[in-house]
Amino acid sequence: MAADPTSTSRLLVGHQQDRFNDGGARGLVGVISSDAGSSWTNSIPTGVTKCTGGAFRRASDPWVDFAQDGTAFFMSLVLDPMKPTTPFGARNSGMLVSRSVDHGASWQAPVTLVRTNSPHALNDKNSLTADPTANGYVYAVWDQLSVFPPSQAGDQLIAGNDGVEIARQLRTAAAGGAPSFKFNFTGPSFFSRSINNGVTWSTAVPIYQPGTNAQTIDNIVRVLPDGTLRDFFTAIGVTASGLSIGYITSTDKGASWSAPTFANDISVVRVVTPDTGQPIRDASILYSVAVNPVTGAIYLAWQDDRFSTATCTTPTGSIPIDGIVFSESDNGGATWSAPVMINKTPANATNPCRQQAFIPAVVASGDGNTVVVTYYDFRNDTNTPAGFEGTDYFALFCPTSSACTSSANWGNEQRLTTASFNILNAPVAGDHFLGDYMGLTASGPTTVYPVFGVATGLNVTSEFTRQISGLP
Repeated sequence: MAADPTSTSRLLVGHQQDRFNDGGARGLVGVISSDAGSSWTNSIPTGVTKCTGGAFRRASDPWVDFAQDGTAFFMSLVLDPMKPTTPFGARNSGMLVSRSVDHGASWQAPVTLVRTNSPHALNDKNSLTADPTANGYVYAVWDQLSVFPPSQAGDQLIAGNDGVEIARQLRTAAAGGAPSFKFNFTGPSFFSRSINNGVTWSTAVPIYQPGTNAQTIDNIVRVLPDGTLRDFFTAIGVTASGLSIGYITSTDKGASWSAPTFANDISVVRVVTPDTGQPIRDASILYSVAVNPVTGAIYLAWQDDRFSTATCTTPTGSIPIDGIVFSESDNGGATWSAPVMINKTPANATNPCRQQAFIPAVVASGDGNTVVVTYYDFRNDTNTPAGFEGTDYFALFCPTSSACTSSANWGNEQRLTTASFNILNAPVAGDHFLGDYMGLTASGPTTVYPVFGVATGLNVTSEFTRQISGLP
């Protein structure tokens, strides 16, 4: 989700439509509101997948943003599904950026940033950032998984077109688990930029190489108030912990990049449904990051089980309980506060699995006075009737006049769902799937808008928003 800097009432959302269970969707949809979210109209970029006049059979990972002058951008991961004999991913994948000069009402033909026609590579997990300090500069980042040497048919068992699910399997092997493949892999961070508001783009290049049998995922560029760029990512198989949030820095608008710095480790297993123990496609190898537009403080929120004091019993054993943790840097990322668990999910002695919280998003208000984090949990689940595993979405707030590095200063929690929904109805795409991340954006000084998925019927997820205004 993105808010137009030229009009605080104009919002743009990107989502998938007709998701396949093995990765990608039939198409991506833009939805625009010009009245602060009261009404919405489809605004679908053309030339992306075959159903919109494009060349590719599937698309995924929509990402939207606005430049300071109101130019809108819509980034799409495109792919043709894999053949059974390919090592992983797509035999044809790429990254496209669509541009709108009428604030998202209509879209120009997309520009191709990268196209890889290979059974041994997959471009994945993209994001796009329009520079809030320099109109015209736009940054696109993603990871590119590749195999070396190219494996032969039958050399592997990893399958699918979904980079997150592939990364989970590769992470298990990198952590010492039994690999189901015989090849080596790597997943560097790739980068392309525009200096003319998306009319043309630079040649895509790797900006961070994690090494053999290691990768990045969830690359996101954030811009500090002084114009410095930070490309954040999850590093898999790079640090001793095996799973860390890192970043690289550019002080020249992406022309060159520093060596990596690692901000925090991630300690996580995975969330399951609270009564039947079915696995959920959560954010357990991902994170959310935001920059305070006034102070430059950087905020990280992610799923983590390091504070677990109880266990969730599943049909296959017990697992620790995930919460939402937060860490902050007040010096541009040089040092970070110790992680603290901030979600307010109550303890549940009857069923500790109902204490799990997952898929966080974080943003700072436009005036810099409030940090907002959103997340799901199961506190209202009663398994009544049997087979209804109740799930809700919440927002939590911390005034920056207090220390957000203390969990006690997070409060004023708001329930964003009007009624609990059944997580078992969520479509299965590598487990029950609401989305890898949820939208959360600031518009104006004291208003934020979340976008969150709700399972509204069997195998149907709908997206909802509601205005959160009057922040302290």
